[in-house]
Amino acid sequence: MAVDPICKMDVDEKSAKWVSEYKGKKYYFCAPGCKKEFDENPEKYAEK
Repeated sequence: MAVDPICKMDVDEKSAKWVSEYKGKKYYFCAPGCKKEFDENPEKYAEK
């Protein structure tokens, strides 16, 4: 399971509908609002 970087919910990578890629790493989201938040400021939420 992946963890949504915005709300910290568990997200199944196989069935996730919302995915973003940043600096070669994929991030999975539980809902479009979380993906939008990440896409607007990925540096704030991306793993360092």
